[in-house]
Amino acid sequence: MSFGLEAGIFVAYAACLFLIYVLGKLLIVPLKWAGRMLINSMIGGVLIVLINILGGNWGLFVPLNPLSAVIIGILGLPGAVGLLLFFNL
Repeated sequence: MSFGLEAGIFVAYAACLFLIYVLGKLLIVPLKWAGRMLINSMIGGVLIVLINILGGNWGLFVPLNPLSAVIIGILGLPGAVGLLLFFNL
Protein backbone atom coordinates (compact mmCIF):
# COMPACT_ATOMS: atom_id res chain seq x y z
CA MET A 1 0.00 0.00 0.00
CA SER A 2 1.27 3.43 -0.99
CA PHE A 3 0.52 6.42 1.22
CA GLY A 4 1.91 8.95 -1.25
CA LEU A 5 -1.32 9.27 -3.24
CA GLU A 6 -3.56 9.58 -0.19
CA ALA A 7 -1.28 12.21 1.35
CA GLY A 8 -1.32 14.17 -1.91
CA ILE A 9 -5.11 14.09 -2.00
CA PHE A 10 -5.28 15.22 1.63
CA VAL A 11 -2.90 18.13 0.91
CA ALA A 12 -4.97 19.12 -2.16
CA TYR A 13 -8.19 19.13 -0.11
CA ALA A 14 -6.55 21.16 2.65
CA ALA A 15 -5.18 23.67 0.12
CA CYS A 16 -8.60 24.04 -1.52
CA LEU A 17 -10.32 24.58 1.82
CA PHE A 18 -7.74 27.20 2.75
CA LEU A 19 -8.22 28.92 -0.62
CA ILE A 20 -12.00 28.96 -0.17
CA TYR A 21 -11.54 30.46 3.31
CA VAL A 22 -9.21 33.20 2.03
CA LEU A 23 -11.46 34.07 -0.92
CA GLY A 24 -14.48 34.16 1.39
CA LYS A 25 -12.71 36.60 3.69
CA LEU A 26 -11.70 38.76 0.72
CA LEU A 27 -15.29 38.94 -0.48
CA ILE A 28 -17.03 39.36 2.90
CA VAL A 29 -14.96 42.25 4.25
CA PRO A 30 -15.88 44.69 1.42
CA LEU A 31 -19.53 43.65 1.70
CA LYS A 32 -19.51 44.42 5.43
CA TRP A 33 -17.89 47.79 4.72
CA ALA A 34 -20.44 48.61 2.01
CA GLY A 35 -23.32 47.58 4.27
CA ARG A 36 -22.02 49.73 7.12
CA MET A 37 -21.61 52.65 4.69
CA LEU A 38 -25.19 52.21 3.45
CA ILE A 39 -26.61 52.16 6.98
CA ASN A 40 -24.57 55.22 8.01
CA SER A 41 -25.73 57.08 4.89
CA MET A 42 -29.38 56.30 5.67
CA ILE A 43 -28.86 57.57 9.21
CA GLY A 44 -27.25 60.69 7.71
CA GLY A 45 -30.31 61.21 5.50
CA VAL A 46 -32.61 60.95 8.52
CA LEU A 47 -30.41 63.46 10.35
CA ILE A 48 -30.67 65.88 7.40
CA VAL A 49 -34.46 65.58 7.46
CA LEU A 50 -34.44 66.30 11.22
CA ILE A 51 -32.15 69.28 10.71
CA ASN A 52 -34.46 70.64 8.02
CA ILE A 53 -37.59 70.15 10.17
CA LEU A 54 -36.14 71.54 13.40
CA GLY A 55 -33.94 74.19 11.79
CA GLY A 56 -36.70 75.52 9.53
CA ASN A 57 -37.82 77.85 12.31
CA TRP A 58 -34.41 79.54 12.29
CA GLY A 59 -33.77 79.44 8.56
CA LEU A 60 -31.37 76.49 8.64
CA PHE A 61 -31.42 74.18 5.63
CA VAL A 62 -29.25 71.36 4.32
CA PRO A 63 -30.17 69.91 0.93
CA LEU A 64 -31.01 66.22 1.03
CA ASN A 65 -28.99 64.46 -1.66
CA PRO A 66 -26.80 61.35 -1.72
CA LEU A 67 -23.56 63.29 -1.32
CA SER A 68 -24.63 65.18 1.78
CA ALA A 69 -26.07 61.97 3.29
CA VAL A 70 -22.76 60.18 2.68
CA ILE A 71 -20.79 63.10 4.15
CA ILE A 72 -22.86 63.01 7.33
CA GLY A 73 -22.76 59.20 7.32
CA ILE A 74 -18.97 59.14 7.18
CA LEU A 75 -18.12 62.14 9.36
CA GLY A 76 -21.05 62.00 11.78
CA LEU A 77 -21.86 65.07 13.84
CA PRO A 78 -18.84 67.10 12.63
CA GLY A 79 -20.03 66.49 9.06
CA ALA A 80 -23.52 67.72 9.95
CA VAL A 81 -22.11 70.87 11.55
CA GLY A 82 -19.84 71.41 8.55
CA LEU A 83 -22.73 71.13 6.11
CA LEU A 84 -24.85 73.45 8.24
CA LEU A 85 -22.07 76.02 8.18
CA PHE A 86 -21.42 75.54 4.47
CA PHE A 87 -25.02 75.98 3.36
CA ASN A 88 -26.11 78.62 5.85
CA LEU A 89 -23.23 81.11 6.02
